[in-house]
Amino acid sequence: MAAERAIAQTDQTIICRGCQAEIPLEMFIQALKVCSACDAHAVLGARERLDLLVDRETFVENDTGLYSINPLNFPDYESKLERDIKKTGLPYELLTGEGEIGGHRVSLAIGDVGFIGGTMGAVAGEKLTRTIERATQNGLPLITVSVSGGMRMQEGALALMQMQKTAAACVRHSEAGLFYISIVTDPTYGGATASFVSLGHVIIAEPYARIGFAGPRAVASIHEQLPDNFQKSEFLLEHGMIDCIVHRHQMRSFLVSLLDWVN
Repeated sequence: MAAERAIAQTDQTIICRGCQAEIPLEMFIQALKVCSACDAHAVLGARERLDLLVDRETFVENDTGLYSINPLNFPDYESKLERDIKKTGLPYELLTGEGEIGGHRVSLAIGDVGFIGGTMGAVAGEKLTRTIERATQNGLPLITVSVSGGMRMQEGALALMQMQKTAAACVRHSEAGLFYISIVTDPTYGGATASFVSLGHVIIAEPYARIGFAGPRAVASIHEQLPDNFQKSEFLLEHGMIDCIVHRHQMRSFLVSLLDWVN
């Protein structure tokens, strides 16, 4: 079963796109947006992820003055940015800063698929790079929570160059002997997967998450047949691309155990 976004049927009920189960909204939210019938993990926003993982009142956000503009004068880009700022409540596509998880101080970067499909532009790359560099300077573990539609076409090469920049920052962080945990959620595709997402010392995925470089339709065009679970986290675990699959309900406690071990 693929992890799919659950959709609202009424103000009080949602329908799971995975199994079509009708779930009371309050129950769904209490379950961290995991379907009680089929266990599909619906999309969480960046601030919802933050509340799920980080100790209360410990998060300090960085680089709040950075936000996307339209450097290439791409048609309708400004209107899409304005739309998604209103939708997500974020003026940018990546929430970054420092906080504590189980009492361990960490640097964090959390994506939001609601902001231009979670695609990475120049601002997301710059915010992530600064976060990694601060982690290196301050001797902190790094945790990224990825959700991405790839590199942002509206910014062209300015977006593509963020792959090299973020990857180089990850290498410097690792060379300093510091720990990097990469959490991959549904969906994560394109240049994000081909750069910082795949450089974690431990790569964790949520159940049924779709992860890859090119999407399955593009891959299918050059292959006769693909496995039913192609690019799902279970398939990737079997083939060694990720290290483990962790249910959303256990994610925080699993991170605490990893940080306890490192420290």
